[in-house]
Amino acid sequence: MLDLTYDTPKPRVIAGAKHDWELVIGMEVHAQVSSNAKLFSGASTQFGAEPNSNVAFVDAAMPGMLPVINEYCVEQAVRTGLGLKAEINLKSAFDRKNYFYPDLPQGYQISQLYEPIVGEGEVLVEMGDGTARLVRVERIHMEQDAGKSIHDMDPNMSFVDLNRTGVCLMEIVSRPDIRGPEEAAAYLAKLRQILRYLGTCNGDMQSGAMRADVNVSICRVGQYEKYVETQDFSHLGTRCEIKNMNSMRFIQQAIEVEARRQIAIVEGGGEVVQETRLFDPDKQETRSMRSKEEAHDYRYFPDPDLLPLEIEQAWVDNIAANLPELPDAKKARFINDFGLSDYDASVLTADLDSAGYFEATAKGRDGKSSANWVINELFGRLKKDEKDITESPVTPDQLGQIIDLIASDAISGKIAKDVFETSYTTGRDPAEIVETDGLKQVTDTGAIEAAVDEIIAANPDQVAKAKENPKLAGWFVGQVMKATGGKANPKAVNQIVAKKLGA
Repeated sequence: MLDLTYDTPKPRVIAGAKHDWELVIGMEVHAQVSSNAKLFSGASTQFGAEPNSNVAFVDAAMPGMLPVINEYCVEQAVRTGLGLKAEINLKSAFDRKNYFYPDLPQGYQISQLYEPIVGEGEVLVEMGDGTARLVRVERIHMEQDAGKSIHDMDPNMSFVDLNRTGVCLMEIVSRPDIRGPEEAAAYLAKLRQILRYLGTCNGDMQSGAMRADVNVSICRVGQYEKYVETQDFSHLGTRCEIKNMNSMRFIQQAIEVEARRQIAIVEGGGEVVQETRLFDPDKQETRSMRSKEEAHDYRYFPDPDLLPLEIEQAWVDNIAANLPELPDAKKARFINDFGLSDYDASVLTADLDSAGYFEATAKGRDGKSSANWVINELFGRLKKDEKDITESPVTPDQLGQIIDLIASDAISGKIAKDVFETSYTTGRDPAEIVETDGLKQVTDTGAIEAAVDEIIAANPDQVAKAKENPKLAGWFVGQVMKATGGKANPKAVNQIVAKKLGA
């Protein structure tokens, strides 16, 4: 089981102003569904294609073209809801969100305002100090993405790329349960991890496959507790939305900056205006983008081209029965089955590829030793080369060979690191390296004793010091290991040195 203490969200108190203020944060995460085709057309969703090459007639809003729902996108949304322990609505409906922008050919976005496909769920967020928070998810709805306007290719013209138009997004809306910048980043990281495990979104924030709108407000100490008791938002301050954030570091910075801006306004006698803002990381400031629209500003109404979406419970149950093992369950299993620490289990389950590599390495072997080699040696070397686990030159079987060679006393831990480096750079099997390069550990106590006698005979002064201070016996161990090229069994060397010196 996970050894966590569950507690209520702890407020991030911002000092340095006239009064102490608490942060209240909610997030709207847009996650692009992993699907080969768009939500309402068969056009490709391939990232990086030539501009306007992945556009069907319906994406371009050609007259008479009607949307046709992509069942797989619906399945992915349901799978996501189940992964977040959320309520799946067997009936949902699509609405038109009307607004004009050059990269929105239809003049409206098809979304789900009134009847989303997924209802309330939760995300367990571990904070790294042994505590965890439950951040409530209010809803998940599907909607089509807009295109992309490009303003930096010509000084006099803007260009529009419609490749992204119609790509299926899941908007995952949280409750205002997040209480600080660190929690916001941890929540987004955990959400991305779950989606990757589920295979419903690749979580790539750089390509825009996952981005977040962050709602920030401030309140006086104690007001949040009143909101929790009453669910009355009037106890919280006016929120401002920071739009299209695609970096966890920038999200944390933006929250800090926006909170201090709001505090300065309120303590200066002004009122915070509800609006959408953008964050400038270079200037470390947020700036107004537009006033915050309400639903009526978009003139939502049911999409007349799409019937209500009705799904069967048996279909949902089948998806649930085939869900993969999720991060929390995998971490708990690693702790229980392999005897790992909470930290090691967290590192190894951070993504599916790392978890899979570790399991393949640890199969039939000591879990802690396997974890140490994967985390410390392999991950460290990959980080140095700026590679990820999928690019590892050392296979799980090869790393397992090294662990087996140590366990059988065929090589020492020091020699094992040299073998690892050789295998990493050449691709050779560790067992073959040890055999052909003559690296087998010397376990012949007679040969080791002869080496110890030689070192002792050549260093009488050091012997006298070691007999007065037994801690100096380690010097002789080091000299013997050096003389044998690190091949002597360290345990045997220690025992023989101690016996010879009478330590």
